[in-house]
Amino acid sequence: MKVLCVAEKPSIAKSITQILSGGDSTSRDGFHKYTRNFDFSYNLPPPLGPPRGGADFTVTSVLGHLTGSDFDDNHRKWGSCDPFALFDAPIITSISSDFKKIERNLQTESRRADLLMIWTDCDREGEHIGSEIAAVCRKANPRIVVKRARFSAIIAAQIHNACRTADNLDMRQADAVEARICLDLRIGAAFTRFMTTTLTARVPELNDKLISYAFVPEPFWYIAVSSTRESDEEGGEPTEVAFSWRRNHLFDLPIAMILYEQCIERPMATVIKVETKPTSRWKPLPLTTVELQQSGSRLLGMTPKRVLDLYQKGFLSYPRTETDQYDKDFDFESLIRKQTHDNVWGDYAQKLLDGSFQKPRNGRKNDKAHPPIHPTNSVNNLDADERRVYELVTRRFLASCSTNAEGKQTTVEIEIAGEFFSASGVVILHRNYLEVYPYDKWSSNPIPDFQEGEEFMPSVCELKEGATSRPNLLTEADLVGLMDKNGIGTDATIAEHIAKIIDREYVIAKSEQKTKYLVPSTLGIGLVEGYNAIGFDRSLSKPHLRRETEHRMQLICDGLQRKSEVLDASVEEYREVYVKARREFNTVIESVCDYLSGDGEAAEAVRAAARGRGARGTRGTRGARGGRGGGAGAAGRGPRQDDNDDDDDDDDDDDDDDDDAPRGGGRVTRARGTRGTRGTRGSTSTRGSTRGRGGASDAGSTRKRKSAALRTSQSAANPGRQFYTCPNPKDEQCGFFEWADSEPQAGGSRGPAPPKRSRAGPSNQDAPSRRNGTVRCECKLEANHVQVTKDGPNHGRWFCFFEWDEQGGDVGDSFSGRGGGGGGVGGSGPGVWPLVQRLPER
Repeated sequence: MKVLCVAEKPSIAKSITQILSGGDSTSRDGFHKYTRNFDFSYNLPPPLGPPRGGADFTVTSVLGHLTGSDFDDNHRKWGSCDPFALFDAPIITSISSDFKKIERNLQTESRRADLLMIWTDCDREGEHIGSEIAAVCRKANPRIVVKRARFSAIIAAQIHNACRTADNLDMRQADAVEARICLDLRIGAAFTRFMTTTLTARVPELNDKLISYAFVPEPFWYIAVSSTRESDEEGGEPTEVAFSWRRNHLFDLPIAMILYEQCIERPMATVIKVETKPTSRWKPLPLTTVELQQSGSRLLGMTPKRVLDLYQKGFLSYPRTETDQYDKDFDFESLIRKQTHDNVWGDYAQKLLDGSFQKPRNGRKNDKAHPPIHPTNSVNNLDADERRVYELVTRRFLASCSTNAEGKQTTVEIEIAGEFFSASGVVILHRNYLEVYPYDKWSSNPIPDFQEGEEFMPSVCELKEGATSRPNLLTEADLVGLMDKNGIGTDATIAEHIAKIIDREYVIAKSEQKTKYLVPSTLGIGLVEGYNAIGFDRSLSKPHLRRETEHRMQLICDGLQRKSEVLDASVEEYREVYVKARREFNTVIESVCDYLSGDGEAAEAVRAAARGRGARGTRGTRGARGGRGGGAGAAGRGPRQDDNDDDDDDDDDDDDDDDDAPRGGGRVTRARGTRGTRGTRGSTSTRGSTRGRGGASDAGSTRKRKSAALRTSQSAANPGRQFYTCPNPKDEQCGFFEWADSEPQAGGSRGPAPPKRSRAGPSNQDAPSRRNGTVRCECKLEANHVQVTKDGPNHGRWFCFFEWDEQGGDVGDSFSGRGGGGGGVGGSGPGVWPLVQRLPER
């Protein structure tokens, strides 16, 4: 019996040969300079093998995909047709001239073979490559039997088992890849030709690589308190304990000054709570492809593509896996034992075998195909980069087989003149996994003993100034995670997508202190803003369309849809997008020109005003800066509406100003234009300080809905000056504060606050638009009608548009202002209108 084995890469073919032949094989040329044929005998038992088990094996390989797809001659060249014609143009699949010799080798070997065994990678792409190999071999030998070997690592036990239990190709996965290839070709070619020819003709400045955005830091103030204590040990150094203010920081200097002066007038600190409890640093989860790319980028400074390329050396398990759980029968002991010979972590591996082993934690994903990434052998003959990746994977594996690090945490809370501060310290008791995993940092920082009820005079009590810092740009690791979360690409292709947008200079890779950030170019920004301005029913610049396409590919794999159905639906969907893009492409051209000329932010301000959203305004007086609530520059800056608010948009101008806002009792931060709710742009939050400087306000109202109390300042900075504050008892105060002689806001009052408008019931003038009976959010995108199914109030909210449907789907009445009843998400409605398509779990 003659068996032909075909691997996806020459290195895998060589490794399979080494294992199956036991090192006893012969090699011969395979027509192509990079592929060779390895011959040996192997005992293949029935049912695949002959009754006596003996079989002659030949192992060869391809170089990835054998075939390529392109349009026919009438549509292949640029300028040969209108790009719109590419949505229906014939697609021809053929073997390129580079791989003709590989095709010849497969045909020659298959003519003499009885069984074809495919050893490609066990993922969708591997299944499609397997179908290409099968098609070539069947063309030369129609009677050949085709089987598929499934393995997850190049280790002897798995390779022998895969050979003896080979099954059939999964043609549904192959069809999914073929559908994706056709869609990518049609959509990519149509849009690329159209955009390139149109933009280059109209925007000659595209070669200028300029960056448009800048950040203006904003000052804040905070009270810094510390206490120096003598060491309990004789001759020991004094210890300084720094306490953090519960309010974190304030943006209003006068308010900060008042609170600081109160602390100076009554500086004695009282310890109100001392809590000591055990704490742990959790060991890492098993390693997936996405996490390997993220860790390689973040910890090693290597591109995700470079990290994955090193797999071809064969010293790691199959690297394309979404699984972060090990099978219950996984053989940890043999793999750990192989690491005991290493000069660096060998002793630690031995300690695991001697009783310190603990089964790895289970993550949430299991693709049922491959285990998490792990080392398969102990190797030393590696170059520098290969060694770093191998070390990361091995240390991660050993750490996952260890116990959590253990420590003791002490937290001390103190009170000074009604202001609260806290300090924490940790003592590490057992490092455990940290001994072998230096990438996680955890160190002891003990604090001296404090007793509840103790009073002491702080060593330092100062009012300090700081400034907000710009939000960090995305790193490659960040982008990998976001692409995985949104279903853009596969774990195997994400790295290639990132490399492509860098090569095409939609983004620019910029290194700062060993971290590589991705900076959007003016071309990239202009294109995104331009497509956003067109107003598609489903945004072309957001990941939703691509995520839906990936979901459809999975439906093919699951047998729920046929390839032809997915192709027809997807092509028609993108055809409609293309027609609208071409009709309104002047909007994109204007946007690109704006950003190339440096006027992009000004143009965005105009567009924001038209949308009823606050644009990025100038700093000017505090609060006059444009907010997300009212019109451009109209709404001021106010506190966040709710800790559960989660605006899912692309605006980053609102970085740590809010995230670092006080989360304790009183809220006296500088007013900031409320993040207008999706249904009530321009409404003002009444949580905490509700005075929105520069916009309509519930000035003088408090969380308890009582009239604000008029008091007189006794501080040295503002003697006799009157102010309004919350009338509730000290422990129940909301933190409202306003000077009595400040100019009231239009429409504001200091009497009882008007009822807070429900999030769910916007006024008619703010109602989302409706077109042909379809509900649309303020972005003019279609909203989908689904019901809330998750537990808890708004847990994990991700909708960018939200509206209760009180009439059970009656679009005309759902925006009448009645909805909400109980106020926002607590209202009772049969459904909601979210923007983002809810897809079944993958």
